[in-house]
Amino acid sequence: MRISSINVQNFRKLQQCRIDFSENTTLFVGANNSGKTSAMDALGKFLAGRSFVFNDFTISNRTAINAIGEEWANKEYKIPEDLAKWDNLVPIMDVWLEVEHSEIHYVASIIPTLKWRGGKLGVRLAFQPKDISKLFTEYREAYFAARTTETAGKGKDAPHINLYPKNLCDFLDKKLNTYFSIKSYVLDPKQSEADVLQPTPYGMECFTENPLKDIIRIDMIDAQRGFSDPDSSGDTERSRKQLSTQMRSYYDKHLDPEKLPTPKDLEILEVTEQARCVFDKNLADKFAPAISELEGLGYPGVTDPKITITTKVSTSETLKHDSAVQYALSKNDGTLKLPEKYNGLGYQNLISMVFDLMSFRDSWMRVGKARQEQDTTDTIEPLHLVLVEEPEAHLHMQVQQVFIRKAYSVLRNHKFLKDNKNFATQLVISTHSSHIARETDFADLRYFKRLPECAICNVATAKVINLSDVFGKEDKTDKFVTRYLQTTHCDLFFADAAILVEGSAESMLVPHFIKDHYPELHQRYVSILNINGRHSHRLSPLIDKLCLPTLVISDLDSVEPDGHHKAARPVRNKGLISSNYAITDWLIKEKNLDELLDLPAERKVFTNETAYKYSIRIAYQTPIKIDFDGTPTEALSSTFEDSMVYTNYKLFKNLKEDNVGSDAGSLIKKVNIALSAAKSFDELHKQIYSELRDGKSDQKAEFALDLIYTIDPSELTIPPYIAEGLEWLQTFLHPEEC
Repeated sequence: MRISSINVQNFRKLQQCRIDFSENTTLFVGANNSGKTSAMDALGKFLAGRSFVFNDFTISNRTAINAIGEEWANKEYKIPEDLAKWDNLVPIMDVWLEVEHSEIHYVASIIPTLKWRGGKLGVRLAFQPKDISKLFTEYREAYFAARTTETAGKGKDAPHINLYPKNLCDFLDKKLNTYFSIKSYVLDPKQSEADVLQPTPYGMECFTENPLKDIIRIDMIDAQRGFSDPDSSGDTERSRKQLSTQMRSYYDKHLDPEKLPTPKDLEILEVTEQARCVFDKNLADKFAPAISELEGLGYPGVTDPKITITTKVSTSETLKHDSAVQYALSKNDGTLKLPEKYNGLGYQNLISMVFDLMSFRDSWMRVGKARQEQDTTDTIEPLHLVLVEEPEAHLHMQVQQVFIRKAYSVLRNHKFLKDNKNFATQLVISTHSSHIARETDFADLRYFKRLPECAICNVATAKVINLSDVFGKEDKTDKFVTRYLQTTHCDLFFADAAILVEGSAESMLVPHFIKDHYPELHQRYVSILNINGRHSHRLSPLIDKLCLPTLVISDLDSVEPDGHHKAARPVRNKGLISSNYAITDWLIKEKNLDELLDLPAERKVFTNETAYKYSIRIAYQTPIKIDFDGTPTEALSSTFEDSMVYTNYKLFKNLKEDNVGSDAGSLIKKVNIALSAAKSFDELHKQIYSELRDGKSDQKAEFALDLIYTIDPSELTIPPYIAEGLEWLQTFLHPEEC
């Protein structure tokens, strides 16, 4: 048995979204404020019984809720009899389980029909009014009383006040859990894959308050784990989470020999009793003079009880101190130890989380005393759902990767679980870490996509995109994207936008351009990926799935039109073509160099509205006007390097010897010499083209490094094609209407 998917409605940013669960580990990824925490909280509140607050309702629904309140404020309005009006307003979670026929005894209470023989089973958990007539009556009483009081207090010059409750939302904000609770309904399995969610089947309400209670066990590690510096002051000192506290709790639950002792516990109980007797004797001897002095006062008298001292030694009490857990600092000297609070936060966090996972597993399996304390009729839940929020807190990169590799195996490290595969564990993790994402099978990623406010919904919401459609295939494109992301980084899953660049020079200098000239774009989380133009199109399935605004910075790569496509210096009216696949086959789908040079900006933008609206823009070298010896001249370039030179023509030409350096092999020096020595622009054009292409294979990186060393990047003028692209991306990332 496992959870196959959940559908969440009207819960914070998740107005309506479906989340498919992987068999073992599911990873929630996405940019900041995209709804990952909302999804984790929804699971905790619907399945683990955490309390709801009114802010859990999607905020755009408040207008409709207040409209209901306005109807109720009409004194002629009759008491509502059903909950249908609340269906599209209240938080709802549909939980879909994949159940084998052999597991029917676990799900007997949620089987929709006796004809069911295994497969999908669904339960709707809806946070609805407990008693609609009571809510109606008591809201009206409070509302009318407040309005009457306001009217009575109105004077000629008195300011107008609005007493509680101003409206139905105001009323529910204070008394939500008084009038609302979770109600459960059995869903129709035939509609489990339907695009439109089925209406609430009020005739199929479950008799039990939570029909999933004995089916799913849920445990959660919150993002805020309470670690702090040992020398910190204030409330954090009292609330700091420590391993000793976790171990004490584990000991009390699973190991305490005083709880339902077994023959194995007798030895420790006997030793403890001997210690108690020795301690009692020691205390009696030392208190004897004081007790004798008391008796000398005539008390106790003959008929009075005699004072004795008896201690109680409890093994669990030995763990109730700050230094219960210590770390040995030397292999050779066992006395060199420090309390746990003096260890690094990252190490504390890792150990604490792993210990939590072990505790969750052992509590599920009723290890030790927990099994003896359980009711004999109680059965182990067939499914264990574990939620972990942002495990990367305080952990450096390598430790994050260790945690995600080991977490699921820790949850399954029990003999019973190894022998009984039908008892399933599902781990759900939300993260902002690209290192954790890289260590996970990409088919297990669920991408949370932010949606802007629009005509349909006047607040920003989120949708969840199942990336198994991209990474679950076995074609060459899928394998390329997977290998590429795993060998570089996975920032793409957390970015507001992406910039694809062709070479190391662009990847080094574009961040400087953004920082120095595009402050709004600099505040965004933009992922810059270095990928050759011949391969950039291979990322298109992922970009399309993420609906990620993308700027592709390409090179024109002018070549001869013959079958060999020999590289050629870019000139007009020679029948040259571009050999860059991103330009010729992926986006613009035009090869003719003359056509590409004069292509208007609007034809370089491609908007996709098949899923959620987003755009891709391509930027490649455009003609640059320079002043060559007093003559306005058009300079054509086909790579980033020559475009950089022509854009900063005067700067490169006027570089002093001290800045250029004495290295004869320096590209900057070669360019400087060519600019100074050329007698005609055609000669200069040929020389620059030759210098920037001949020689070593790492010319691009060398050029960028020489440039950064020689010139402050803030003094450089950005090549026009890149400037246009960055300006477009900055504008596109402004909040837009959909």
